[in-house]
Amino acid sequence: MAAKLENEYGVISIEREVIARIAGYAAIECYGIVGMAAKNMKDGLVQLLKLESLTKGIKMQINQNKASLDLHIIVEYGTNISAIADNIISTVKYSVEEYAGLEVEDVKVFVDGVRVDN
Repeated sequence: MAAKLENEYGVISIEREVIARIAGYAAIECYGIVGMAAKNMKDGLVQLLKLESLTKGIKMQINQNKASLDLHIIVEYGTNISAIADNIISTVKYSVEEYAGLEVEDVKVFVDGVRVDN
């Protein structure tokens, strides 16, 4: 279901994919995040998503123009996970509310992996 916003000129419909892209791009800009993650249900393995498919790492519910977002991420080794999660939550909440005009009820961050770069 798309989000629908009404104003004096008519109705604005924003697709879920657009909202997920806004949230995804805001999240990957945050320090310490390597990328979005998707879990393969068959194998139980987590894979790092490429930029063009980052919305697969985002689960979203829209109810009466209020969004709830679940972000599945992979973080960089040696970073403070709680600080990264707090930063992602505030950045994604601000971006979705500012660009899409939706109220964000909550943002949940699931750390599905840690990446070590040599």
